[in-house]
Amino acid sequence: MTDNKKFAVIGGGSWATAIAKMLCVNLDEIAWYMRNEAAIEHLKTYKHNPNYLSSVEFDVKKLKLTSDINEAIAYADYIIFAIPSAFLGAELEKLTVSLEDKIIFSAIKGIVPETSLIVGEHFHVKYDIPYYNIGVITGPCHAEEVAMERLSYLTIACGDPDKAKTVAKNLSGNYIKTKITDDIIGTEYAAMLKNIYAIAAGIAHGLGYGDNFQSVLMSNGIREMKKFIKKVHRMKRNINDSAYLGDLLVTGYSVFSRNRMFGNMIGKGYTVKSAMMEMSMVSEGYYAAKSAYKLNQAYGAKTPIIDAVHSILYEGQDAKAVFKKLTDKLD
Repeated sequence: MTDNKKFAVIGGGSWATAIAKMLCVNLDEIAWYMRNEAAIEHLKTYKHNPNYLSSVEFDVKKLKLTSDINEAIAYADYIIFAIPSAFLGAELEKLTVSLEDKIIFSAIKGIVPETSLIVGEHFHVKYDIPYYNIGVITGPCHAEEVAMERLSYLTIACGDPDKAKTVAKNLSGNYIKTKITDDIIGTEYAAMLKNIYAIAAGIAHGLGYGDNFQSVLMSNGIREMKKFIKKVHRMKRNINDSAYLGDLLVTGYSVFSRNRMFGNMIGKGYTVKSAMMEMSMVSEGYYAAKSAYKLNQAYGAKTPIIDAVHSILYEGQDAKAVFKKLTDKLD
């Protein structure tokens, strides 16, 4: 066990399952909180998560499974949150144990609706966790490809490089390569924003736009992301690094992208409600579009793609008409 550090995974979805899989390669035991008790019993009996990445088989002797979030957090030194941002507030309300001296890493790519903050900022503001005890796990990486053991890359961000290295070492493996960075805020905002651009890519596909337009959309998307993040948190960063551009590309183009899938349905004429009902997974970009649009009212970055997605999802504007106008704003 590396440095005798104990890890807990919070969440029962695909990302939580992928992270648990990675950790189990390097650790003798991890705590894993899942609120679905039926899923826990199924995992104990059949060695796989019945609802997500069911092809991944676990050595259940390595899993300390619990439906009590307090038990998981009390157990661990490092806690990795991997639940949709829309549900984070409700889960944290269950806490009775302290987060003091805990090291919090977020694999959540979204905004916490109750505070309109990214997850790291939420823990800092609401729970007084110092930034040196907060980190981010980002891609470019799809949980589904981790399940298939395809070569994947992760970026681990933390203000304390030793903590970033500890997490990186425990997630690394034959098909997982990791790198570390100190850009906690930038990487987390990038992980949130790329979901909005993936929805835009999906809408474009649903409307019948081809690869030529998609390439222009993604090119404008990374430049728009740079402008937004620079307004929020100015520091030296290369927006073309994998944590920013790479994560945007894989989310915008991949068949595994739930945000692209959601956007594609919108482009084909689904209402937001009907698209959400048909999807079995949460589209983080839906919530992010509202939060990013609201935040940018104060920052004033030029964000025509975010504005377009927001107008379609929240103002009820016609997707075809909005994208026709958007094409004249891109270059």
